Amino acid sequence: MLNIVPIFKKEVGTYFLSPIAYVVITIFLVLSGYFFYSSVAYYSLISLQAVQNPYMVSGLNVTEDLISPVFANIGIIAMLIIPMLTMRLFSEEKKSGTIELLFTYPLRDLDILLGKFFAAVLVYLIPIAITFAYIIFIRNLTQFPIGPILAGYLGLILMGTAFIALGILISSTTENQIVAAITTFGLLLLLWVIGWASSFTGPILGKILTEISLIKHFQNFSKGVIDIRDIIFYLSFTFYGLFLTCRVLESKRWRG
Repeated sequence: MLNIVPIFKKEVGTYFLSPIAYVVITIFLVLSGYFFYSSVAYYSLISLQAVQNPYMVSGLNVTEDLISPVFANIGIIAMLIIPMLTMRLFSEEKKSGTIELLFTYPLRDLDILLGKFFAAVLVYLIPIAITFAYIIFIRNLTQFPIGPILAGYLGLILMGTAFIALGILISSTTENQIVAAITTFGLLLLLWVIGWASSFTGPILGKILTEISLIKHFQNFSKGVIDIRDIIFYLSFTFYGLFLTCRVLESKRWRG
């Protein structure tokens, strides 16, 4: 595993020596901050209405009405910004011709891949960690169990790594960063909404479409529920994304 450290340091340095990391983190925090403010404002409004109407108090739930929407919105933002993180990881190397030089290093393809993967994951986790300030703010307003928070962040981490694995796979197949970003976003969006078509298909196909839907597996986490099937789904998605990328790199090495 130590062989991935040089690649990891190089990629992290590249992120922060260029505007990429700063732009991604800024966009992430601006959008998440806006949606967080909207969620808090809406929750405050219905709380005031509940004070005036005692019958609404029983239906008021901080987890469902505030925390769950916050995590759901952050998940959507992650889908938007992760293609910007992954688009250059291999496509830039291919376009500049440095990928051939990279293959001459005494490193396995897996070492190169994991170094780039963990660098992208680190940059992704920075704004995710900063959003914990939102939770502290909510905690100062009202009391709630910590379980849903842990589940929500676990879901964001697992889903983010799955997104990054797909983005790296797409980046390894093209020399154009814009093509890599657009293709990654298109596929993520398709996998996000594909379950919506289940109501228009047969029961077997509908079940398949629902099970491969990214949003379906994230919904439980955003509601504070940890289901082992959702964990296995995201881990498997990440594994196969990295596995296929490794095969692409091997093919490139042998073709020269």
